[in-house]
Amino acid sequence: MRRPPRGLTPEEAELWARVAATVKPLRSAPTPPSLSPPAMPATAAAPAPVPPPRVRGRIPPLPEPRPTPAPPTRPLDRHGLDASWERKLAKAAIAPDFTLDLHGHSLDAAHSRMEHGLAQAMAQGARVLLLVTGRPRPSDDHAGRGERRGAIRAKVLDWLAAGPYAHRIAAVRQAHPRHGGAGALYIVLKRLR
Repeated sequence: MRRPPRGLTPEEAELWARVAATVKPLRSAPTPPSLSPPAMPATAAAPAPVPPPRVRGRIPPLPEPRPTPAPPTRPLDRHGLDASWERKLAKAAIAPDFTLDLHGHSLDAAHSRMEHGLAQAMAQGARVLLLVTGRPRPSDDHAGRGERRGAIRAKVLDWLAAGPYAHRIAAVRQAHPRHGGAGALYIVLKRLR
């Protein structure tokens, strides 16, 4: 899950301006607009920034660069399984090796419990995990997904895709009514080679 850029704080913008003022261009070409510091809103109460004293040519350290986001991957609910797996899951012909119930937990507790449960299922060598989330609630209000009932179900695919075990998940499918139907999911784990 990718977060929108947060922008610079006033301290970071001041630091950027100080660093940019010490740079000498290699050529006389204009600086691209994406590299120029963002304009700070003028306020009457803000005093002019005083540059810190230089100590024998030392420049203050720059903040750590942000890691580049991973390339987008195919959603887990659209990963392909071979036809025999799809038939077995559709008919509930496969009994889950591990069951994890998140129903009734808060979002934070459910997320933590899901990650610990996945680690435990993998340690036990499980191949099919039954994840009980509770039934989703139909709603047109996507902005309030975290506050209404069915919030765990709304977040599970995002948690799985962004979690530390995403590379070990082969597919996610809705459970058969015998195993919980719309209130549960099958998570098919990849076999280690």
